[in-house]
Amino acid sequence: MKTTKAHNDRMAKLTFATCYPLYLKKVESKGRTKQELHEVIEWLTGFNENDLEHFIEQKTTFEMFFQQAKLHPNAHLITGKICGYRIEDIEHPLTKQIRYLDKLIEELAKGWEMQKILRNNLD
Repeated sequence: MKTTKAHNDRMAKLTFATCYPLYLKKVESKGRTKQELHEVIEWLTGFNENDLEHFIEQKTTFEMFFQQAKLHPNAHLITGKICGYRIEDIEHPLTKQIRYLDKLIEELAKGWEMQKILRNNLD
């Protein structure tokens, strides 16, 4: 799926600090925990809790966030629709990575089992 340059630029300039509280609120309102949120983010990016605190303090953009991430080798297994976009059809790499994160958080909030969210034993 082709996204517009304006859309991709807007996504790149979003800060992790702006989105993180929304992620946390979403999962906690559905009975999940901050620890589970961090587990999902760490699985996708390799970032631990200290890294996340640093990114929040520094108001790191998603562009910088994902430039520093070590994406999980199974990230490509994250598929489906999020925010009206089919992830596997998104062509812009950064936008796709952000939508991977969005999709994992949505699955966590929907109550999926952690093993399924983390794409364990799915190869």
